[in-house]
Amino acid sequence: MSGNRSAFLDMLAWSEGTSTIPDSDNGYNVLVGSTPEHPLLFESYADHPRIYNPDLDSTAAGRYQLLEKYFDAYQQMLHLPDFSPASQDAIALRQITERRALGDVDVGNLTLAILKCATIWASLPGAPYGQRQNNLSDLRTVYLNAGGTLAANS
Repeated sequence: MSGNRSAFLDMLAWSEGTSTIPDSDNGYNVLVGSTPEHPLLFESYADHPRIYNPDLDSTAAGRYQLLEKYFDAYQQMLHLPDFSPASQDAIALRQITERRALGDVDVGNLTLAILKCATIWASLPGAPYGQRQNNLSDLRTVYLNAGGTLAANS
C-alpha cells in the first residue's frame, strides 16, 4: 500500500477515535462507543462482531467504524473471508474509491479527499451526521505524522 494511502487510513482511524483506544489492535477490534477510559473491544475477526449499541443506535465496529449491514455488502462484493485488519482496510479503500477520492489520496490532495469522504465518516469535517467532527488542521497533522505527503497546492 502506498504511503499516502496508509497515512490516510491512519488519519481516518485517529479521526474515528479507534486507534487511540488502549489495548486495542491499532483500532481494528474497537466497538462503537469505546473511549480511552472505557475500551469496548471484540475478540474475533472471523466476522463483523454484530453487536448493537442501543445508546448510539449503531453496530459500528473496527478501525473505520463500519456498520454491520455495510460489512455484509462489501464482504460479498470484495469476496472477503473475514473482518480481519486486511479486510477492513480493503473495505475502507473501496469506500474511498467509491467517493472518487482515491486519486486525491494518492497525489496528496488531502483536503479534497477528506471532503469527498465526509459522507462516509462522521468525524470528518463537513459530515452531515451532527456528530463530533475533527478540524482539517488536526487531520493534516495526523496524516503528515503518519508519513503522508501533500500535493504542492494542498
